[in-house]
Amino acid sequence: MNTDSSTFTKQEDGGNVWLSQNNVQTSDLTDHGIQPTVLDNEAEVGKAMLNELLETAASKEGDINIALLGGRGAQQMHRLLGELAKTSEQDELFGRLNVFTQDALAPMSMNNCFSFVRDFERILGPDFFKKVKSFTPMQTDKEDLEAGLIEYLNKLEALGGLDIFFIGHGPEENQASHLAYIKPFSGAQSTHVAGLIPISSSILEHHISKFKAGGSIVNEQDEEECRSAGYILTLGPAAILQAKKVVQSVVDADSAPAKVQTYANVLNTKLSTAPEELLGQLNANPGLWIRLHPNTKSFVLPSLGL
Repeated sequence: MNTDSSTFTKQEDGGNVWLSQNNVQTSDLTDHGIQPTVLDNEAEVGKAMLNELLETAASKEGDINIALLGGRGAQQMHRLLGELAKTSEQDELFGRLNVFTQDALAPMSMNNCFSFVRDFERILGPDFFKKVKSFTPMQTDKEDLEAGLIEYLNKLEALGGLDIFFIGHGPEENQASHLAYIKPFSGAQSTHVAGLIPISSSILEHHISKFKAGGSIVNEQDEEECRSAGYILTLGPAAILQAKKVVQSVVDADSAPAKVQTYANVLNTKLSTAPEELLGQLNANPGLWIRLHPNTKSFVLPSLGL
């Protein structure tokens, strides 16, 4: 596996470590807005997300590279994919899929029950993983987390980048939000493809409670290790902006009511046309990065009150 770090520049901001690809032009920061699609229930959101994948498969030849969304947002799509994998109906599609994760807690053993990988295995099922062309998680158990992240990024780049970035919307303090795990005031810029973010106890509590509520089989030893994690590995704004398509889902405003206001802020905030002021807005509320992508779908439920 290629672990060459010479194609990346490292920047640090308040304990946050960001990686930028050398010789990559700065992304266009045009505000494209969001036009959310309100669907009746999670099952309909799952079908809509799957249809976006099927449309991409029909519109291109060769491999399809996707970033899976963890948590509740994509569980219905994952269940649909798992059911399809038990049949031969979409074997041609699965044989073209290169699947990547988009964030992870670290350091933590890869078989920890609080890892997104274990949750993906639980819902997608063994047939899915047998049939996809490749599955590349962020490595959370390496002694050198940064080197592991570069290894991951080199593979993603070699395959041509993401065709679909399946993404969620996470609420933050002060009615802000995160994408992947790009945190407010972490210094993320448009050239940053991935980062290592110091983790807070509140994020750990949210992560653990989310897994327990989602039906994961957990144990005390894994929970103790999870609580000792010090970082979040995450894809950055450049990975979002360079993806060919971004597909967002927001389905849990009933259990996370803060999303009602934080999503509304992403929809309605007036973005500045002054570059420095715009970067300040994006740093304070990273959920806004999604508005700078020209090909975004946002599937939501009526519980957001739109």
